[in-house]
Amino acid sequence: MVATDVERFIEALLFVAEEPVSLQDLASVLETDRDTVEEAVARLATSSKARGIHIVRQDSHVQMATAPDTSPAIERFLGVDHARSLSSAALETLSIIAYRQPVTRAEIEAIRGVDSSGVLRTLDGRSLIECVGRLEQVGRPILYGTTFEFLQYFGIDSLEELPDLPEIDQDLGLGNDEA
Repeated sequence: MVATDVERFIEALLFVAEEPVSLQDLASVLETDRDTVEEAVARLATSSKARGIHIVRQDSHVQMATAPDTSPAIERFLGVDHARSLSSAALETLSIIAYRQPVTRAEIEAIRGVDSSGVLRTLDGRSLIECVGRLEQVGRPILYGTTFEFLQYFGIDSLEELPDLPEIDQDLGLGNDEA
């Protein structure tokens, strides 16, 4: 299969997929190797930057999504009221999860200094976070991480696009230990 054919088929598969698709599943369906799929996805992601859709990637899964700047027109077309913005508490909690994931509620509360259970329910209800596992300790607390919806909500293609926050790392004592 020619590289451009692989891209075409991946684009078509992502268009009809209702959920994120693993690179391995794409390779299996297209009867090719994962490296070929990886390269084709990278080319698609680059070429789609100037279009109304783009490729969103989280770890080894990819999904097709609308470009963030098209959301006002899409909302008007669908009759969606986007007045559901996030509170400052939700944004703060979401930031902690995005940068520290996987993270437990206790770790989030230690950083914020307040109970976060309501905010976590709200973020989970909006599908911006999800349970990504359980910590191997007494009580087996939930480990939270971000979702594809998080990437779409903030208009980024992957977590690597989050800005570096070295000053926050320093403030939290996460930077270099110079004793």
